[in-house]
Amino acid sequence: METATLLFLGFIVAQRLSELVIAKRNTARLLAKGAYEIGAEHYPVMVGMHSLWIACLLFMGYDESVAWGWLAIFAVLQVFRVWILGTLGGRWTTRVIIFPEPLVVAGPFKYFRHPNYMLVVAEIIVAPMVLGLVWVAAIFTVLNAAMLYVRIGVEENALSELRGK
Repeated sequence: METATLLFLGFIVAQRLSELVIAKRNTARLLAKGAYEIGAEHYPVMVGMHSLWIACLLFMGYDESVAWGWLAIFAVLQVFRVWILGTLGGRWTTRVIIFPEPLVVAGPFKYFRHPNYMLVVAEIIVAPMVLGLVWVAAIFTVLNAAMLYVRIGVEENALSELRGK
């Protein structure tokens, strides 16, 4: 295994695990403040899909070389990720949590309705391409599109109810 491949895969695993810790902490804090979760029934499916995506990267990509151009694109996406998480702060979570406060409209949310989902779409394509795993990018793009269709629909319905529309 090449060092660059090992570092890349290690980064993805460490990042996703740390995000789950942050999301769990933020979710608990938001729920304690009166927020509530919607769409919980699809959450295990989403976690399973993302776990399988990571497993495919690990088991199919461990002996692949890093494509440096794709890695550069991935690095740019990480800047976008930091911007999103920094903007949301304690309101960022992996679940759909409805909190009776105004929506965040700063940072990337000023320009895009669902920047985090845009980021995930890009990462699901770009990360496998870093390792030349075109089929992983293709299959999980389709699976993620189906997941986001459900997830964004649930989120938009709840938000429109909050807005009274």
